[in-house]
Amino acid sequence: MNHPPESFQVLPGADASPVILHVPHSSRVIPESVRRGIVLDDGALARELDHITDSHTADIAAAAAAAAPVTPWRFVNGLSRLVIDPERFPDEREEMLAVGMGAVYTRTTHRERLRPDGFDPRPLTDRYFHPYAEAMTRAVADRLAAVGRAVIIDVHSYPTRALPYELHGDGPRPPICLGTDPFHTPAGLLGAAEEAFAGFGGTGLDTPFAGTYVPLEYYGKDDRVGALMVEIRRDVYMSEPGGPAGPGLGALAAALAELVGGLRA
Repeated sequence: MNHPPESFQVLPGADASPVILHVPHSSRVIPESVRRGIVLDDGALARELDHITDSHTADIAAAAAAAAPVTPWRFVNGLSRLVIDPERFPDEREEMLAVGMGAVYTRTTHRERLRPDGFDPRPLTDRYFHPYAEAMTRAVADRLAAVGRAVIIDVHSYPTRALPYELHGDGPRPPICLGTDPFHTPAGLLGAAEEAFAGFGGTGLDTPFAGTYVPLEYYGKDDRVGALMVEIRRDVYMSEPGGPAGPGLGALAAALAELVGGLRA
């Protein structure tokens, strides 16, 4: 099935760049056909979007791409993660199923009901999740064919205070959290990120969010695919929850551009 044209964008970078800036959670867009399956009223849905959306992260990635000496590729989700969350495992491996937040969410950030009991997620995963995963797999394959490696940098944000849905919200909440994978995050990539983001008051490793996103075709199998998750605490660059961006956005984009600039083929 072809993906709806608004579902995601693959924005080309330089032929020589191995980097894919992945922005999965920046959008608030929910198609009307999906909205009808959400039980929240409009006010409650707007509040939930304030909490769950990684606001302005697409702008950070765009500004970083424009400033980088070698333009990275960008893969940007055009729909809210309340449609599908492309970074979840689509099966029982996903730990967030425990709080109703697998590939298709049935509960909110405050563990309230989002969709009716017994909701069938398969139409949404068929229409949105699988085409997204297939396109991301192709994007990685394209970088491997072009330059021999791919580096996926996830651009996320997280709230200053833990929300009830978080399974590991009791630990430190540094200005910049760097999520890693023991197979896909080489020491050089992590070190470059720590250096690039050193000016924001400190970085943390895998707290409060851990791991990276790698398409399942390559996950744990192909070390030519590097991956790092950059989680930015929202008070560093915006008003919470869901408010406008501030001057921190430009500084973050510059730091991300610095990181991207050091990742040559």
